Amino acid sequence: MRGTNAALGVAGLAGFLALAEAVPRLGLVDDDYLPPAGRIAVALGDEAADPAFWTALGDTLTGWALGLALASGAGIVLGVVLSVVPYLRQATASTVEFLRPIPSVALIPLAVLLYGSELRSVLLLVVYASFWQVLIQVLYGVQDVDPVAEETARSYGLGPWARIRYVLWPTALPYVMTGVRLAAAVALILAVTAELVIGAPGLGQRIGVAQTSQAVPEMYALIVVTGLLGLVINVGARAVERRALAWHQSVRGEVTV
Repeated sequence: MRGTNAALGVAGLAGFLALAEAVPRLGLVDDDYLPPAGRIAVALGDEAADPAFWTALGDTLTGWALGLALASGAGIVLGVVLSVVPYLRQATASTVEFLRPIPSVALIPLAVLLYGSELRSVLLLVVYASFWQVLIQVLYGVQDVDPVAEETARSYGLGPWARIRYVLWPTALPYVMTGVRLAAAVALILAVTAELVIGAPGLGQRIGVAQTSQAVPEMYALIVVTGLLGLVINVGARAVERRALAWHQSVRGEVTV
C-alpha cells in the first residue's frame, strides 16, 4: 500500500512537471511570465552554484529556527503557567483573544520602525505568529487533563511540580507537538514574507530582487526552493512528533476499549 501511494505521488509530480513544461510552450500563457519547467530547473542549478544563494538560505533558516525556538519556549512556559493559575488565565483571556487574531503582517510597519531590515524584524514577526500556535495548543492540552488523575495525584501527596511532570505534561505533550509542528510551517511563511517585504537578508529578499530585475526563471527557482524547504520542515516536524510521542496510542496505533 505504501509503495502504491509512493508511485501515485511520483506519477502526480511527473504529470505536474509535464503540464508546467507544456503550457508555456504551447502558448497558453506568455513564457516571459511563466517559463517552462526546464528553464526553471536550469535557473535552479545556477542558483545552487552561487555562494550567495547558500548564504541567503542560511539567513532564512536562522530566522526560522531562532523564531520558532523563542515562540515554542515562550508558548509552552506561558501556557502551563496560565493553566495552573486559574485567576491568571481568567485575567488574560480577553487580552489573548484580542491579540491572537492580529495578523503578523500588520506588524511589519512596527518591525521596520523598531529594527529596520535587521534579523530582529524577522524574529519579531515570526515569534508573534508562531507563539499563538503553541500557546493555544498548550491551553487545550492542559484542559484535557483527567480531573480524576489530578485528584489522585493530589491524594498521594504529589506537589505542584510533580503533578505537572507526571500528570499534566504527558497529557499536554501531544497538543504541544501539534502546536510546534503548526508553528514550524507558520514560522517559515513569516520568515520569507518578512524578507520579501522588509528586505531583510534571505531567500525572500532574493525573490524580490529577481522579480524587480525581470529574472523570472530565477524568481520561480527560488520559489521552488521555499516550497521544498517547507516540505522538508513539515516532514522533519512529523518525524520529531512521532519520536516524541512513540509511547502515545495515537502513534502506536492502539485502540482503547
